[in-house]
Amino acid sequence: METTVESTDKHTVKLTIEVPEEEFSKDLDRAYKAIANSVKVPGFRKGKVPKKVIDAQVGRDVVLQEFIEEAVPVYYRNALRERDLAPIADPDIDLEQLEEGKPLVFTATVEVRPRLELTDADYQGVKVQKPSNQVSDEEVGEWVDRVRQRFAELEPVGRPAADGDFVTIDVRASVHDREVAEATRTDYLYAVGSGEFGEKLDAELAGKKAGDILKLNDTLPERFGEPHGGTEVSFQVLVKEVKAVKLPQADDDFAKTASEFDTMEELRADLREKLGELKEREARAVVRDRVLDALSTAVDVEIPDSLIEEETEHRVSHARERAERSGLTLEQVLEAQGWDEGRLREDAREHAIRAIKSDLVLEAVARGEKLQVTADEIGAEVTALAQAYGRDAKDVAKQLDRSGQMVTLAGDIIRSKALDLLVERADIQTETETASAGSQDTQSEPTPEPSEAES
Repeated sequence: METTVESTDKHTVKLTIEVPEEEFSKDLDRAYKAIANSVKVPGFRKGKVPKKVIDAQVGRDVVLQEFIEEAVPVYYRNALRERDLAPIADPDIDLEQLEEGKPLVFTATVEVRPRLELTDADYQGVKVQKPSNQVSDEEVGEWVDRVRQRFAELEPVGRPAADGDFVTIDVRASVHDREVAEATRTDYLYAVGSGEFGEKLDAELAGKKAGDILKLNDTLPERFGEPHGGTEVSFQVLVKEVKAVKLPQADDDFAKTASEFDTMEELRADLREKLGELKEREARAVVRDRVLDALSTAVDVEIPDSLIEEETEHRVSHARERAERSGLTLEQVLEAQGWDEGRLREDAREHAIRAIKSDLVLEAVARGEKLQVTADEIGAEVTALAQAYGRDAKDVAKQLDRSGQMVTLAGDIIRSKALDLLVERADIQTETETASAGSQDTQSEPTPEPSEAES
């Protein structure tokens, strides 16, 4: 098969693909066989109908349409791989020659992803700052308090309730004197400040003591679902008991109870070590993001609007799906954040452009370094996916292959290897504690597990 490529417009190419007659004929024969297996012709067994009879009874046009639908896409995909092109949309196919005894010739006009050309000098020694992995005494103390919270007890108190206390309450919710069962509770242990039934109840509970009765109207949170979630209901609440959280003393006895250690000094040391490991992992992740962001910001590439719009729409759709999984609409989530869909799309577009530029950078590095993905690497990723979803690895591999996602998976692996190489060659300086404290990077809070005994 021979393929020529001609640029017809910015980001658009025209491929002229010529398929040798012998290859074309084999695929045409397959189309005849497929038709022969799907029709009944008197006097012939299924699958044994001659070509001339098929042409006469079914029509050669039907056979050619079968051939075009099955074989031409394969020729087209092979041509893309041969020319290392990544299409953005479906191609416009024009058949130029389709005759027996001659090569098949057709053209495919398609918009393709832009390509960056980078040299080693472009990504050698990218300067970035790495967050410090040092653990302060205050951080260790915060995690000691979190461990203490796990072993806290509730102690009845005679004083009025305050934020952070627990109260035992009877709650009756109603609409026009008709009880709302999903929001009605008896002897219910409620955390003051949790907002479970809405903000007004928490505000009313503050300062109340056992025996007090509250009456109020508020909007029932959306998470209560249909038919009353998001609608106004009436609450009548009887406060039966106020309980304060009593934390255990952070002493050696507590260390023995909460962990495998005999002293608080040992528990603190273990927490410090685990926090340090977590902060180091987070710091390495931040470095990867910063290296890629620095290089992506430095390159200049024009991205097709269609590619940006596709990625933007994907991000908006993903946000809508997340909202619906939480039982909300996208509009409700945006309203709670003080946003609207216009601002969401603007933000999604900015992130889409950065993500596309990052991918183009990594693809350029992978090409320049001739990075490849091995069967073992793909196998390891498939196994990890299978374990994550509790499925058989062979079934996952078949599904990925059928859907075309195996190619995507291979691309992800190669891009990850390209980023590894960029980080390896970067000029990384560790931030001081002061600089790290002032960093604007948003990082997830570490959640160490100090000991098996706490699980």
